[in-house]
Amino acid sequence: MSLYVVVGAGPVGRETARLLGEEGHDVILTSRSVGSNALRNVRTVQADATDASELSRVCRGADAIFMCAMATYHRWPTDFFPIIDGTVRAAETVGAKLIVLGNLYGYGKNTNGPLRSDMPLDPTSRKGTARTIMWQRAARAGVPAIEIRSSDYLGHGAISYFSLVALPSIIEGKPTAFIGDLDATHAWSFTRDVARTLAAASFYTGEWGRAFHVPSQPASPRELIRKTTAMLGKEVPEMRSYSVPEMEALGMHELIEMSYLFESPLLVDSSDSEALLGVKASSLEEMIADTLRDHL
Repeated sequence: MSLYVVVGAGPVGRETARLLGEEGHDVILTSRSVGSNALRNVRTVQADATDASELSRVCRGADAIFMCAMATYHRWPTDFFPIIDGTVRAAETVGAKLIVLGNLYGYGKNTNGPLRSDMPLDPTSRKGTARTIMWQRAARAGVPAIEIRSSDYLGHGAISYFSLVALPSIIEGKPTAFIGDLDATHAWSFTRDVARTLAAASFYTGEWGRAFHVPSQPASPRELIRKTTAMLGKEVPEMRSYSVPEMEALGMHELIEMSYLFESPLLVDSSDSEALLGVKASSLEEMIADTLRDHL
């Protein structure tokens, strides 16, 4: 069996470690604060990914490194680069393959139709530019690299626009506001499906230096809110969209930059992930139920 290192102990990192450990591999889950662990074949090690020397010691003998670490959202343009650079250097030092957890921001807002993993990156935001540069640095590494790109998260413990903006009001049975066009179809990625895609990518035998999309489920924010409300046994709330002045007044500055993601349909073509990695999207109902695990 192989040795894998998962950098980042958030919902996706922990689930990736769990999946690999359940398959019988030796796994090291590392983060600046990894917390408690009861996962089979998974050992937790506290380490800072920005310290390439420290991370290299942790990764010695690893077959692959999964870069699942996150930076504070408003500090992506500054804090993400030391993380990816440290991880890349560690992978090069120990000769491990590199699988990077990314997202769709790099495609920008000047796209039409479903996003394909072979489309050129053309970021139109600071965060999209940061993500693009991260992948470019990984792709230039002296080891094979793959990026797994997800859409907005659903799942237990996931931090996303839906969980931050809409979910608290839904749980409290209050009128619910969200961003963008409530009827624009949007791709939603289940944290468990993200982890499945990451794990499957590590066994990919084709040419690396490419990206895969996480198989996701399409639903408009209005549909997602209605299904979530029904699962909680509550009445459908009054729904509306925040205006830009409202978001500014509420201090939602980071959301304004990325609101284009919800202003028109955002669909994802993941056919290559399904065909080459054998991963399929869970049902939207399963995603919602896991998101609400502590409230049902």
